[in-house]
Amino acid sequence: MQIRMPGDLAVGSFADFVRAWHTNDAFVLDFVALNEPPHPDPDDSDRMIIDGSVVSRVRIPPGQVFELMKALEAQLSAWEREHPDRKP
Repeated sequence: MQIRMPGDLAVGSFADFVRAWHTNDAFVLDFVALNEPPHPDPDDSDRMIIDGSVVSRVRIPPGQVFELMKALEAQLSAWEREHPDRKP
């Protein structure tokens, strides 16, 4: 397989977290960057306000979810071996 990376995408986008959801035909990953630090809701002290923006939305077919999970597990395992002192 030969995959080309357009120059304007090579740097990538930073995301603080990802939201995953699905439709009948696809899994959707919304990568979100925070706009400001989380802060208490002035109207409800038990609630935090987290203001973020989607920086990228990726849709994948259901069959690819298994491959994505395996690839993430392999990369996480490699990262943990390389950085044993940085496990969360």
